[in-house]
Amino acid sequence: MSGLTALVIGATGATGTELVQQLMDDNRYSSVVVFSRRPLDFTHTKLTCHIVDFDNPQAWAHLVQGDVLFSALATTLKQAGSQKEQYKIDYTYQYQTTATAAANGVAKYVLVSAMGANASSWLFYPRIKGELDNAAKELPFKQIHIFRPGFLLRQPDKIRPMEKLGIAIIQFFNKLGLFESQRPLPVEVLAQKMRSVLLNPAAQKFQIYSLDSIFDL
Repeated sequence: MSGLTALVIGATGATGTELVQQLMDDNRYSSVVVFSRRPLDFTHTKLTCHIVDFDNPQAWAHLVQGDVLFSALATTLKQAGSQKEQYKIDYTYQYQTTATAAANGVAKYVLVSAMGANASSWLFYPRIKGELDNAAKELPFKQIHIFRPGFLLRQPDKIRPMEKLGIAIIQFFNKLGLFESQRPLPVEVLAQKMRSVLLNPAAQKFQIYSLDSIFDL
């Protein structure tokens, strides 16, 4: 079976899980290759999952071969345990994998960043997201698509307590016609848009999508 090969990091998170499921159902892709720190809880004939040590990328760099890299890897400060560990996951692991993909000739890159990403921000999380966006822009991909969603509507088993509260507050204001630019984005919609932007033959080499433009794609 011929077709495209999709590479994915962050496949065990909310967006990554949905994205992999959609890729497996997408007839344009004959192979979905995941690089993960732990096994997935599902299998598929298209799916290959490499359990890797992100601290030793040289050991698996030769496996990063395909047509497009999707990056949805992310953590929280609570999960990581420190800013140093969060930086390692949200920036270092992603950038090393992305740079490897570019060096191996992967043509296209799709990254999930965050609303407000800004390398000059005095806030830690937006700053590291902005640093990654800027670094990725310099890599020699033919296309780079960066998505900056706000609150994500995750699967029930993946939603975080503070996100649940934040989403409830935002949805309340949305019903009053307020804060429309910050309305929650379902992960299934984000995953679908991440795939659909690759279909545009006139796509620019580098494109950033804010929340409003994600909904409008």
